[in-house]
Amino acid sequence: MSIATGIVCPSCGEKVKDYQNPVPTVDIIIEIGKEIVLIERKNPPYGWAIPGGFVDYGESVERAAVREAKEETSLDIELVDLLGVYSEPDRDPRFHTISTVFVASSNGNPKADDDAKSIGLFNQMTIPKKMAFDHMKIIGDYFLWKLKQSS
Repeated sequence: MSIATGIVCPSCGEKVKDYQNPVPTVDIIIEIGKEIVLIERKNPPYGWAIPGGFVDYGESVERAAVREAKEETSLDIELVDLLGVYSEPDRDPRFHTISTVFVASSNGNPKADDDAKSIGLFNQMTIPKKMAFDHMKIIGDYFLWKLKQSS
């Protein structure tokens, strides 16, 4: 869908169209031992979340994942696998996003930084009940993925 913005092209005089496209994001399930890293968001929407963020223009999703992990958790990570792509239009209450979700590993000590209010390590039994976005679904898919990996 496109809408006219009111901006006029200086060359041809036509109104410039603004295309409403989903915004690309990444999320990273970071494994440390048998636990995963989650952050508590300090900005809306509030709640616990998988570390992640927006893909910058000119950046690959893989580079964005490594950068976002470092910015939010202070961890250096190694990408292990692609868990999936999540694109439901209402997955982010602010606007339509498409998230490429990676599984990564690290062996450092996570420290809350950037958009993270706090940080923690969780296993399947201790995942917080108040998760932001569609992250509870993603974490459920992750634990199914782990089960398939071990069989």
